[in-house]
Amino acid sequence: MSRLRFVDRTGSTNSDLLADPAAGDGDWLIAKVQTEGRGRQGRTWVSPAGNFYGSTMIRLRDSDPPAPSLALVAGLALIRAVEVAAPATGLMLKWPNDLLLGSGKLAGILLERGGDRVVAGFGVNLASAPDLPDRASAALSSIALVSPEAFAPLLAAAFARELQRWREDLPALTGLWLESAHPVGTSLSVHSGPGELVSGTFDGLDGSGALRLRLESGEVRVIHAADVTLG
Repeated sequence: MSRLRFVDRTGSTNSDLLADPAAGDGDWLIAKVQTEGRGRQGRTWVSPAGNFYGSTMIRLRDSDPPAPSLALVAGLALIRAVEVAAPATGLMLKWPNDLLLGSGKLAGILLERGGDRVVAGFGVNLASAPDLPDRASAALSSIALVSPEAFAPLLAAAFARELQRWREDLPALTGLWLESAHPVGTSLSVHSGPGELVSGTFDGLDGSGALRLRLESGEVRVIHAADVTLG
């Protein structure tokens, strides 16, 4: 059963959960405001009141699939929760950790690991969309008004369901993720580091959830971490 704890303000829900040795599967921390929210690759996650900022803990088991594939759990749970919260159309998962509404970024995910524990953090633009320097953004308020308090149990329930699916049938989970993501054959630009840009088409995922990028030469390159741009 999910256990949800709400706080008015904190630095980072991910950091708080990682620092709590008693946190386990089903534990959630949700903050109204974050002062030190962060995204991937050290980016700042702008965290005004009205949007959702929450993290949950996963304690890894010896029999679990590869830990990086938890990104698929998080993404699938996120899109399922938004689908329940609002009659949104144009939702799409973008590898590795974004949820798009139309062409704008609606939400992001940050997974961080400490030993046998992984924290999955979610930032969802429920009320407002921050101006981003490198991409378009979107807010769910363009479709429906949903509060963080109402969204939290929807996401927690979806995450618990997809975490169980991950532990029992990773291929099925991967298939469901692919159904909600950019189609195979989509043109992608992959930024894996400063000055490192590779273009190709989406060729699905490998067994750990890494992206398969098919180059123009026909070579398939496996990408474990990168920023991805559609088109």
